[in-house]
Amino acid sequence: MVLDYFRTFAGTMDNIKEICVFAASSSRVDKQYIDAAYGLGQEMARAGIACVNGGGREGLMRAVSDGVLDGGGRAVGVIPRFMVDNGWQYDRLSEIVVTPDMHTRKQTMAARVDAAVAMPGGCGTLEELLEIITWKQLGLFHKPILIFNVGGFFDPLLEMLERCVAEFFMKPSHRRLWHVAQSAGEVMEILSSIDVEADDKVESKY
Repeated sequence: MVLDYFRTFAGTMDNIKEICVFAASSSRVDKQYIDAAYGLGQEMARAGIACVNGGGREGLMRAVSDGVLDGGGRAVGVIPRFMVDNGWQYDRLSEIVVTPDMHTRKQTMAARVDAAVAMPGGCGTLEELLEIITWKQLGLFHKPILIFNVGGFFDPLLEMLERCVAEFFMKPSHRRLWHVAQSAGEVMEILSSIDVEADDKVESKY
C-alpha cells in the first residue's frame, strides 16, 4: 500500500525538498499527537523530504524529527541562541541552525522550505501558523500551507477563521490560503497534488 502510494505520486513532489513543521514542544500531550507527528516524519522520510522545525528536544517537535531520522531522512532544527544556552536543542538532529532571536528563526525557516505544515501546539505554534498565513495573504510567503488537524484539534481555529470571512474581516477567497489534512498520508497527498503557481495567486486583502 505504501509502495503504491509513492508510485502514484512519484515525480509530483520534485519541487518539495524541505517542509517546515510547526509543532508543540510539550511532552505532556496525548499520545495521539506524538504518534501523528512521528508518522508525518516517517512519510516525509519515505518521500525523500527533509524536515525543518524549531529544533526542540521535546514533544511533537522531537517526535517528527525522530520519525524522519528513523526513516533515514534529514531533520534540521532552527533555534534561537537563548534556547541553545538553556539546553533546549535536540542534539540528534542532522543540522542545527542557531539564530540570534525568535524573529530570525521564523524568517530562516520560511525562507529555506518549500511548504509549511502546522501540527497541534500552544501559543507559539498557533502564532507561527497565523503569522505564516498572514505572510501569504500579504504576498510575503509563496508556498503551500497545511494544517494537520489531528483529532480535530484545529476545529475551533478553523471556525474562527470562518467567522472572520463571514463578518468581512477576510475575503472568501482567503480560505485558499491554507489546506486542511486529517492524517499524515493526506498531508503528503495534498502536497503532491497542489499546483504551486495557482496556490500562490492570492487575492489582495484590500
